[in-house]
Amino acid sequence: MYKDKKLKVFTCNANPDLAKEIVQHLGIDLGVSHVTRFSDGEVRIKLEESVRGCDIFVIQPTSAPANEHLMELLIMVDALKRASASSINVVIPYYGYARQDRKARARDPITAKLVANLVETAGATRVVTMDLHAGQIQGFFDIPVDHLYAEPILAEYFRDKNLKDVVVVSPDMGGVTRARGMAERLGAPIAIIDKRRPEPNVAEVMNVIGNIDGKTAIMIDDIIDTAGTITHGAKALLELGAREVYACCTHPVFSGPAIQRLNDSILKEVVVTNTIALTEEKMNPKIVTLSVAKLIADAILRIHNEESVSFLFE
Repeated sequence: MYKDKKLKVFTCNANPDLAKEIVQHLGIDLGVSHVTRFSDGEVRIKLEESVRGCDIFVIQPTSAPANEHLMELLIMVDALKRASASSINVVIPYYGYARQDRKARARDPITAKLVANLVETAGATRVVTMDLHAGQIQGFFDIPVDHLYAEPILAEYFRDKNLKDVVVVSPDMGGVTRARGMAERLGAPIAIIDKRRPEPNVAEVMNVIGNIDGKTAIMIDDIIDTAGTITHGAKALLELGAREVYACCTHPVFSGPAIQRLNDSILKEVVVTNTIALTEEKMNPKIVTLSVAKLIADAILRIHNEESVSFLFE
């Protein structure tokens, strides 16, 4: 049981179950606060205990509805700053707006940088996040960023399944590093799906690079959103000779037709983490949810004690 009274963990409304699990691992109580709405819909934050001089961690993924959850986080940080917290560490397991991290076309916004500016301006002194869509987003902040990875948790799950003739598949060229990391942990080769994306949330498989014939394919991505990439990729892998296909990701966004597509797909399992809280209608017999609570709790404790966080992945 951790008894340092200077360490406090608060949550907003995006994923309170994850926050409760994190404090259980830490052996402390969740900070008492209320995140409600005024009658016109504006966010109202009420801190019910003193935070003066404390090392504060706020758990809040900016998942859908992203604007609501982002405003809750910003207003919570502002309340903590004005209540004289010593440090305000925002734990954003899923960093919303991360997919617009550069100007892909003329006159595009860079929302990943805009959100970073908002979090800093509100008063955050550190960011803890997990599996950013693009690693360079860490450089959008002028405060420390601790970047955690779910890959060891996902790899351990598949290692325990004792699957035969495994190949780890990246669903696109951009995910090769992630696939290689998983493959090294499983002692397996990798393959890459060459696809094109004519418009957002639409993907077309062009080719598969690597040997998948007769193998058990594990597709890995950071996000499953509408599930088009994963389900089309799985179908292509089977058609090109794979024996069976699993999928895994860190962030189960599952928007639009995702659940129906996963239901109708040939995927054996879809393994995700609880960085985003899944509503009841998004639960599915194919979906297996792994917890990142212990990893985040370990990171919080190391940050609080001024120890290395990278040690968790060595």
